[in-house]
Amino acid sequence: MEIKSYQNQAEALLKEYVLADSFIPYASIIGGLVACKMVYIYFPCHFYYSYVIILRVLVSVGYFLADLGMICWFYPSLGGMEYVVHHLLSIAAVAYAMLTGEGQLYTYMVLISETTTPGINLRWYLDVAGMKRSGAYVMNGVARILLFIYLFYHIYLHYDQVKQMHNIGLLLVVVVPSVLAVMNLMWFAKIIKGLKKTLTKRQ
Repeated sequence: MEIKSYQNQAEALLKEYVLADSFIPYASIIGGLVACKMVYIYFPCHFYYSYVIILRVLVSVGYFLADLGMICWFYPSLGGMEYVVHHLLSIAAVAYAMLTGEGQLYTYMVLISETTTPGINLRWYLDVAGMKRSGAYVMNGVARILLFIYLFYHIYLHYDQVKQMHNIGLLLVVVVPSVLAVMNLMWFAKIIKGLKKTLTKRQ
């Protein structure tokens, strides 16, 4: 009986908030592309400094630390070692950008893809409700992968500016998004595999 109640609540949440308007699932990728393009038009990429970005970075560091604490406290039920690696890499990159002022644009671009995290954190709720393989999961995964593709394209286009960073910053700008993109691709592949399995069971 309790599971049915969770399922009804999850369905209502999904219909009323996540899928209420057709543009909501795509807002992350579109917002990320527009914001990155606008920032680059007016400022050089590698030393762009903004108090708005610093504020977002500070909030992100706090979130990553709190989430990492929860993951470690309830390990492995909230996530495996890949979540720990993800959070540690993110904290290192975000802290470096905040403390040195280098690579803030790229840190911000990666953090834009993290705005889908509240949707990802619904996985437990959707799993309990029996809706883990919903369309929201697939749309979220596609949006994140497209944003990472644009991030690497942007780094490639402006590599002359990126290579002016210190070696540690350059390493973080290239390695951290690459590792996070591979992790996102692996998670997205698991989602697609589960979706295919669910669809074949229905037939």
